[in-house]
Amino acid sequence: MDNVEAFQNKELIAKLPKDGVHCYAGNPGKITRNRVVSLVMFALSAALAVFGFINAKNGVVMIALGGVGIVLALCFVLVFCQTFLVAKFRVAVDYNNKNIVLRYRYSKIEIPFENFDARDGAPDQAEALIDKNFKKGGNAYLVLDDVFEDACYQTSIADLESKEDFEKLKADCFAIADAYGARNSKDKVKFYYEKNVDDKEDAEEADIDKIIEEARNGDKEEGSEE
Repeated sequence: MDNVEAFQNKELIAKLPKDGVHCYAGNPGKITRNRVVSLVMFALSAALAVFGFINAKNGVVMIALGGVGIVLALCFVLVFCQTFLVAKFRVAVDYNNKNIVLRYRYSKIEIPFENFDARDGAPDQAEALIDKNFKKGGNAYLVLDDVFEDACYQTSIADLESKEDFEKLKADCFAIADAYGARNSKDKVKFYYEKNVDDKEDAEEADIDKIIEEARNGDKEEGSEE
């Protein structure tokens, strides 16, 4: 791996906060909706489990239904509990330990500043459809990337408590990415669209080289004929 310090801008780093943690909580509306849905689905799953085991004497199918009901009920309990974690923070900028911290399900993912890049994101097909029909262009996306790992994470206005929180998070992340410059490393992991861009540029350079070579060969042939 490249020496990460080679890409750092000391002046920009000096302008960043020296300590403190900026926490960005999850969207309250989304949290409430997930809690209601998970409670309703838990009740239905529990009812399915009870129904299956009460009628277990009627065959294997009923026992299987009971087992499925228990598994589903446990999943919805986990979903319900997870809403309390993201209510505290979904993303945090930890200036004490120099990390970007993300809540992903029950995992807490930490990206060191010196490995971090931030850029504008884009919705996938499902998110684009939701944005078109319900958000009316009011959503925006932010990619949070550990440039040396083959994974990156995305958040949006809809995921956070407010648009103001999203804009503040974006400003924090862009400032950190600019200061630490990890995106400039030749060893960064390139994603599909980045590789396509590079391949296209390589192809264009190859075409130019081919044209130049053909022109040179043409001049040589003309010279030999004379």
